[in-house]
Amino acid sequence: MSNLKNKTILITGGTGSFGHELLDTIMHKDFKEIRIFSRDELKQEHMRVQLNNPRVKFYIGDVRERDSVDQAMKGVDMVFHAAALKQVPSCEFFPIQAVMTNILGSHNVVESAVQHKVESVVCLGTDKAVCPVNAMGMTKALMEKVSQAACRGLTAKDTRISCVRYGNVMCSRGSVIPLFIKQIKEKKPITVTDAGMTRFLLPLPDAIKLVLFAFSHARQGDIFIKKAPACTVGDLATALKELFSSNVPVKSIGIRHGEKVYETLATTEELRRAEDMGDYFRVSMDGRDLNYNKYFTEGDKKEALLSDYTSHNTRRLSVREVRKLLLKLPEITAEMK
Repeated sequence: MSNLKNKTILITGGTGSFGHELLDTIMHKDFKEIRIFSRDELKQEHMRVQLNNPRVKFYIGDVRERDSVDQAMKGVDMVFHAAALKQVPSCEFFPIQAVMTNILGSHNVVESAVQHKVESVVCLGTDKAVCPVNAMGMTKALMEKVSQAACRGLTAKDTRISCVRYGNVMCSRGSVIPLFIKQIKEKKPITVTDAGMTRFLLPLPDAIKLVLFAFSHARQGDIFIKKAPACTVGDLATALKELFSSNVPVKSIGIRHGEKVYETLATTEELRRAEDMGDYFRVSMDGRDLNYNKYFTEGDKKEALLSDYTSHNTRRLSVREVRKLLLKLPEITAEMK
């Protein structure tokens, strides 16, 4: 990551899993101040007591309220925009709430950052934004579009705005692994939607590395994607049963509202203009302007024998490999004690 010396960093949604991990990663660095912006005063108080660090400041507010965003944005150098409604079922039932937070709230953050001449903004995205089939994914896809639209009027010397996409973060709040462990410990059946469903697997520290990589390498409108392995939900359940020496049954409950059988991190069209950076893809912003000839008559003559980058065609982990990956997670080893 770029030099943080004398830098003020704002983390929206900073009381979530991402905010905690990011703080752990950069607390030892020589920054000026970190601002945690969220609407959850109880979680902020817990963080304040736990950290007991005068360089970490807490701001109560909501990204939906531009005034509260502006108050937190004054004097900020870097923004990590993590605030969002992330649960697929709740966004399905209350889609306008997802619109207000994920789209309009993100617009507030980006516009405020530009107005306050922030150096760089990294917006946290999701694989569900690609070919979205649910409200959460649709609103996060529009978050990317809102961010890139702001970039079109900016130069390389202005606020740099970029996004990242990653798949499921293992053991994050609301994810399936803590649920499976809870069911195993309570000796209840493990409830899977579809055993053949595949999901990307990404430890939280790797998600943090992706964001820091984006901050260091971003150009206007870039989207950075972390390459990741995947496994079936059935194999994940089996790996956890083996780790906890459990013989509880696995029960299929069917696909929930708005879920896919597999997840997609990048489309064929995006991969055509992507740069392979080793562990990451950099997808550059579509540089076409409002000259509609470029859309309707000129087209894109590039031909590419590519396919979407999905959890079905990425590297598939075996049960043994999933078990090995799980054992690297402190959340798992803590549960095994």
